[in-house]
Amino acid sequence: MTTPSRRRLMRDFRKLQEDPPSGVSGAPTEDNILLWHAVIFGPQDTPFEDGTFKMTLEFSEEYPNKPPTVKFVSKMFHPNVYADGSICLDILQNRWSPTYDVAAVLTSIQSLLDEPNPNSPANSLAAQLYQENRREYEKRVHQIVEQSWEAFNTDLDDETKATLDNELREEFENNERELLRQQEQAAAARAAQAHPAAQEDQPLEAVGPSSSGDEQPTMAQAEA
Repeated sequence: MTTPSRRRLMRDFRKLQEDPPSGVSGAPTEDNILLWHAVIFGPQDTPFEDGTFKMTLEFSEEYPNKPPTVKFVSKMFHPNVYADGSICLDILQNRWSPTYDVAAVLTSIQSLLDEPNPNSPANSLAAQLYQENRREYEKRVHQIVEQSWEAFNTDLDDETKATLDNELREEFENNERELLRQQEQAAAARAAQAHPAAQEDQPLEAVGPSSSGDEQPTMAQAEA
């Protein structure tokens, strides 16, 4: 069934594919365009750098007139993220506009990571540390960044892991063959340098007996 909300989500998806924002990605699930999976990469030069944070976005048939419900699936430590992964962000609540699309939602959340609002906390401890003990706050953030790597690797299915293993094995075998070929070429070059005279004489032996003055007379020549 095609509805205005589903058509709009298809446009959002095409836009993400054709002009993807830096550091975010998202796509609807295979059998439900109203449920999306997304990934936000931690912004560079921030405590969240190199983090790989997964999210879900649930849309209703009232989208884009109503915002999606967005939650972090990855563990998060942030002043504006609740324990269940829900996000306290104005554009997802009282400042939502139908002009916002999925790309705008994801980039806004990415910006929020390094620009929290501790005066409206969803996580009181994170907000307190952010204001009073930035070093401890960043230490906690680094921990969830490392956990995001572990979760990302764990979530790879067996088929993907097997594919990666095969690719790595094939690359190793190709490198090994290339190294062996280089070693053989180097050995041949060293042999040529060590015995240059032998290689120069080789074609003469193939031609036939030498015609120099030192050759021995044949039996017929001796009898004559």
